[in-house]
Amino acid sequence: MSGLLVDADAIRALAEILTDTGLTEIEVSEKDSRIRVARAPATVQAVAPAAVAAAPAPVAAPAAPVAAAPADLSRHPGAVNSPMVGVAYLTPDPSSPPFVSEGQIVSAGQTLLLIEAMKTFNQIKAPKAGTVKTLLVASGDPVEFGQPLAIIE
Repeated sequence: MSGLLVDADAIRALAEILTDTGLTEIEVSEKDSRIRVARAPATVQAVAPAAVAAAPAPVAAPAAPVAAAPADLSRHPGAVNSPMVGVAYLTPDPSSPPFVSEGQIVSAGQTLLLIEAMKTFNQIKAPKAGTVKTLLVASGDPVEFGQPLAIIE
């Protein structure tokens, strides 16, 4: 491993952020270096709490049965996948209506939702014009990189 410099304090700080925020992955890039820290999710949505407690996922292999359905949707030609890890919000603030709803016609570049990552709200825009067939997340849901957020056809 020649030339590899590891900043253990930076890795510990990133791991602490994962623990504090409940995220499962975080990545920091600067110039020609990159640090990625990931862990298996503590809970998996759409799985009964008893099933999660009985069968924790190993770090190297996420729970395949639960991950199989979203992975299939991420390959859908109309899938809008998350470009980052964070928390999804369907409204600009709690008292406002959602950016879009299922069945709504959207134009390319129209804001579909927000993803909060490290206290920054990032707009997720429609990559193409079409109809929002399905919203796959709810406000406040944690999202992973590559996770399908919506289907636009």
